[in-house]
Amino acid sequence: MKYSADAVYLYIPLMKNLGMRWSDIKCTPRRELEGLLLAWGTHEQLHAFDGYSSDEISTMSKDRPQVRQSYNKTMEIKAIMESKIDKERKPLTFQGLIN
Repeated sequence: MKYSADAVYLYIPLMKNLGMRWSDIKCTPRRELEGLLLAWGTHEQLHAFDGYSSDEISTMSKDRPQVRQSYNKTMEIKAIMESKIDKERKPLTFQGLIN
């Protein structure tokens, strides 16, 4: 039996988590496939703590300190993403709203 890191770390997650078919994977360049996986991982990390308040995170982190580290990393990534979005948005002006 041949062991392949590509199957474990690339093809299976694309099929399982993103619902891609084998034919789609074969005709997509590897660089794009890796980008899709990176984007999916970032999305999962950004939304890992959706629905929890900071008080609930504090309570959970008493038993497991790694929760606090993951939460802080998530908040850092959210801040970076929001700053990128704000740079892309044009500020609204009254003149812009009229036209």
